Parts: sequence; C-alpha cells; structure tokens
Amino acid sequence: MILAVTGGKGGVGKSTVAYNLAAELDAVARGPDGGRATGGQSGSVVVDGDLAMADLPGGRGPDLHDVLAGRADPVEAVRTDGPVTVVPCGRTLAGARSADLRGLPDVFAALERSHRWVVVDSPAGLHADVGLPLSAADAAVLVTTPERAALADALRVRALARELDAGLCRVVLNRAGPTPATDAVADRFGAPAVAVPESDALAAAQSQGRPLSETAPESPARKSLRELAAAVQSCSSV
Repeated sequence: MILAVTGGKGGVGKSTVAYNLAAELDAVARGPDGGRATGGQSGSVVVDGDLAMADLPGGRGPDLHDVLAGRADPVEAVRTDGPVTVVPCGRTLAGARSADLRGLPDVFAALERSHRWVVVDSPAGLHADVGLPLSAADAAVLVTTPERAALADALRVRALARELDAGLCRVVLNRAGPTPATDAVADRFGAPAVAVPESDALAAAQSQGRPLSETAPESPARKSLRELAAAVQSCSSV
C-alpha cells in the first residue's frame, strides 16, 4: 500500500506523524513473533518526499535525489540501519534540481514490491510535488493542527486529493488540546479523525531521529499513533 501523509500548511507535524506511523506499522507487520510481513515483504518504509526541505533522518549513500536523477536504484536508497526504515532525501539545491519528479510513481511502485506499506512524507503546499504522491497513493492521511489557518490549508489539500482520487483514510488532528474537536473535524473533512495530543516527548523523540515507541512507549501520543496505525491497516485491507 502506498500511503501519502500530507497537509497543506508547513510545520503541522507531518514528518513526525509519517515517521512514527511507519514505526507503528512495522510493529503491526512483525506481529507477536517479530517476523516478517505476509508474503515475505518487509513491513514499512517511509520516504522523505519533500525534495526541497528534507526532514527525516538521512545517512550515507544514495538518496531520493540520486534515484530521481537516475544515479541509483530505489532499493539502493533504502536505509535499514536506523530504528525506522527510511528512504532519505538529499539536502542540496543541486540535488533537488537534478531530480525528475516524474519518476516518483515508479519509485513508490518499486518500493511497494518489497514493503507492505510505503509511507510518503509529502511536502507542504499545493505544488506539483504534492500532487504526485497523492496521484500515486492508494490512500492518504491528512495532518493538521487545530489552528484555523492549518485547517483551511488542509481542506485545500483534501480537495486536491479528491480530484486525484486519493482516498482519505484518516485526518490527524496534531497537537490537540485536552478536548479535541475530532467529531467536527471528521464532519468537515469527510473522514474519521485521530487526535494526537501536544507532546514534548514526541517532539524530543523526533529531534533525536527515534520513534516514540522507543523513547516513551506509554505516552498518550504513542497511544494515538498506534490507533492511527490500526486505522491504516484497516484501510489497506479494504
């Protein structure tokens, strides 16, 4: 399953949600015996699809810029040496300029052959590099915060997802307060909403390049992320 994690406004925690969702989906895939996913596939891989503003942990070796420039195969860019399997994106302007966006769907398809879930951390905004992950995705998770501007931008991305026939699996209301308006958000977006509470532990884990499941597994935010992963699993089985 190719899953686009998207959101209109920058800074809403989209990369944090994508990274931790991939970690939780890996736990689902391993199951109680710690084995591989059905059919011999690996569990999940998260792709840093923001070609100009990479946010996910990087590493040495080929990255998404190299793949889209024809210098590497998608499998060569997969990093398995960290707590979450990642395809990082380069961080140079020259690398971004050399990348051919039209190759993104082929990259996702290649990764899907070896991974049960391909989680794409999509860029913010409504540019072409946002539409490509949505057009290639089987479903989307839309991340927003309760602020009015973030909700308005997220609604614009929701409209784009409809145009591109990307089904909306869940809306994530990130940095939610003690009484999150998940029902109102669900009605507004036309999809169930999951509230992830404001969490210093989640922010600290992301800054260290580690999933919350490792650093604060009993935290309320981790509970919400596990709920999100279960919802995505349900969407992928439909």
